[in-house]
Formats: sequence, structure tokens, C-alpha cells
Amino acid sequence: MQRLATLLTWLAFPVYIWQGLGVRRRTTRMLPAQGPVMHEVAGTEPAIALLVLGDSSAASVGIEKSEYGLAAQLAQLISQRTGRAVRWRAAGFNSATSGQIRDHVLPNLSADPWTHIVLAIGTNDTKNFHSVARFKKEFGGLLYALRAKWPEARVVWSPVLEFTRAPAMPTQLGKILEIRATAMNRMGERLCLERGAVPAPRLPITNPEQGFASDGFHASEAGYRAWAEHLIDQVLVG
Repeated sequence: MQRLATLLTWLAFPVYIWQGLGVRRRTTRMLPAQGPVMHEVAGTEPAIALLVLGDSSAASVGIEKSEYGLAAQLAQLISQRTGRAVRWRAAGFNSATSGQIRDHVLPNLSADPWTHIVLAIGTNDTKNFHSVARFKKEFGGLLYALRAKWPEARVVWSPVLEFTRAPAMPTQLGKILEIRATAMNRMGERLCLERGAVPAPRLPITNPEQGFASDGFHASEAGYRAWAEHLIDQVLVG
């Protein structure tokens, strides 16, 4: 049934184009947060080395200061939970897809000894109407590349968020993208389990009014905090 539903979204492609263009016209394109993309939280040694890699969420788009973004808030929580120092880096880019991270970002990252890697990727693959087969190739290749470069790191993937809960999404567009997001998440979970990564549970969005930025699509400071709190147990298990 899910596969049929995904195929049927192609029949709604004109609605996707029409409403998508409307959203783009109405929405101000937000820039990545200002502030450091690499930093350290004090604590006992040896330090935990955290890399948050992915799209605009990894770049803390939607807020003004990177210290309130996903990477920084997750690093703070890890340090509070373990008492250890946390050295972190956010490598995120507006509009990035799995294939772009695999082909253009990962090869240019230095081979620092990251112990924990969080992937925030898949939203643009879904939003750009990439097929599940393409996502399988590109996201699956990204996982292979990460395991090859950092074989001992704990890799956690945060699945695509619920499109119907984003305030910027018109109802029909949200439903179309949510069907495709569900298919992407199923494939992503399968690939993670096959290729040595951990698929986190999908982030529950309980308060869209506080959790989203002014554009109605990216996270707010409170949203990034909730996201970090949601991921902390997955990141530290094992």
C-alpha cells in the first residue's frame, strides 16, 4: 500500500508544483546561524567528538546564533549527561541532499577522529521529489562512505520530519510530501540497519507554534532544543 501511495503522488505533481511555488514566493530564505561551527564544551578527558552533518538543520538555519543550534545543544546535553568534554562540529548546508553531502562535503572533511556522528538529511531529497530508488543509492552511499572513513564512530540518522506539521505547508502539499517522507524514512531505516548506522525514532512535533522558526519550516531555538533532547539517548547508547 505504501508503494502504491508513493506512486500516486506523481498524479498530484501539478499540485506539488503549484503550491510549492506559492510557498517559495511567500517564504523568506533564511541564512545559517551566525557563530562558530566548531567548538568545545568543557569537561573531563578524553573528549567525545561529535559531528553533526547534513542539510540546513545541521547548519542551524532558522535561528540567529549557532550556540542554540542542534550541534551545540546536543553537545551540551552530552557533556551534562556524561561529564566529559565534547568537541563538536556542525557541517550543514542549505538545500543539501544526500547525494550532495556524499559527493561534495564528505570527501572534503578532514579525517578527524569523530566518535559520534549525527545525520540530519533527507528533507531535501523528499522536498525535491527524488525517487526512493535515488535516495537508496545516494543515502546508502553516504552511509558506506561514513563507515569507511570513521569505522568506529556511532552514526545516528534523524529521519525526515513530519511535513504536515510544518506551519508553512499548505494542507495538500503537506500530505503529498508526507507520503513521500514516509517512504524515504522506511528506506532510510532499512539502509541504516544494513550498513552499521542507528535510525533514531522520528521526532514528535507536539508544539508547532514554538518549535518552528518564523519561516514556518526550519526549527526555532526551542525546536532545536527539543530535537537534541530527542536524540540524546540514541547518540549515547552503546
